[in-house]
This record gives sequence, structure tokens and C-alpha cells, in this order.
Amino acid sequence: MESITIDGRSFAVTADADTSRKLGGFENEVQSNGDGTARTVKTRVPWSLTGVVIEIDDTAGDQEFLQSLQNSNRNVPITATYVSGVSYQATGQVVGEVVFSNQSSSASLDLSGSGEMTPQ
Repeated sequence: MESITIDGRSFAVTADADTSRKLGGFENEVQSNGDGTARTVKTRVPWSLTGVVIEIDDTAGDQEFLQSLQNSNRNVPITATYVSGVSYQATGQVVGEVVFSNQSSSASLDLSGSGEMTPQ
């Protein structure tokens, strides 16, 4: 991933970040019936981005910005841009801890939200 924009604020993603993307929508499970037939059970699941490691600039208040998002109840626009040039957009929230590493001036983020993450 090249960069991520959260509520209009862009962050560079570290080159060694191994991010995972889940588009959201439905997951299917096949369950057996007593007569030997089967049925499909659909479960709606949120989209998510995990393992996103971003550069944090203390002078710009980046960690405080991310914490203020977590303190609010708002879902915000999120756009992930990949080195291929493809971008995925969704609405959601920063989830889990936002912990700053002063050695690398970075923080690892997980993001999630309802609905689906779609290519732009």
C-alpha cells in the first residue's frame, strides 16, 4: 500500500507494511439438514484493513488526530491507495489501539466499517 487517506488527511504507508484487505459483504456457510440436503447461511461481514503501518508526524499532531477519530462516534471516509495505482474507498473507523513507535516514527492501524470497500 502506498498511502491511506482518513477523513481527508493523507498518511504515507511504510514500504514494509504487510497489509490485509477484506472487502466486506457476505460470507457463506453450508449447513446440513436432517434429510441430507444442505442450506447456505449468509452472514454479513464488515470490510477491514489490518496491519496498516503509517508514518506519524508529531509536529502535525497525527496521533492526536487519529485518537480524536476514535473518541468520536463518526464513521469517516477512508481511501487506501496501492502502488498499482488502484484505490479502494469505504466509510468506517480506526479500530484497536493507535500506538506510536518513536524509533520508526510510525503507528500500526486497523480500520473497519459497515458495508463494502469498493475500487475507485
